[in-house]
Amino acid sequence: MAMGVSVSERAAARIKELISAENRDGQGLRVKVVGGGCSGLQYKVDFDMPKGTDKVFEKDGAKVLVDMKSLLYLTGTELDYKDELMQSGFVFQNPNVKKACGCGASFTV
Repeated sequence: MAMGVSVSERAAARIKELISAENRDGQGLRVKVVGGGCSGLQYKVDFDMPKGTDKVFEKDGAKVLVDMKSLLYLTGTELDYKDELMQSGFVFQNPNVKKACGCGASFTV
């Protein structure tokens, strides 16, 4: 199992697109696992500057920032981006998830 988070080419391209469009030079996409949702845990993404304790995963110049607590839940995860008719957004392929809810936004490890 990969230690950390891998980023697909589609996700890297979308992160760079959003950072450029919103003039957020130097920032990365922060991925957190927080309590909540119908299964107990959910993902939260936002743009942020890297902090000293973050693990930074980079692909094609796009940065994904993960705090050490969230990394416990995200080890081995691939971050992808899907752009489909019914739904567009970042998608997490997380091997640690034991059960996900019907809405797909919440999970249990």
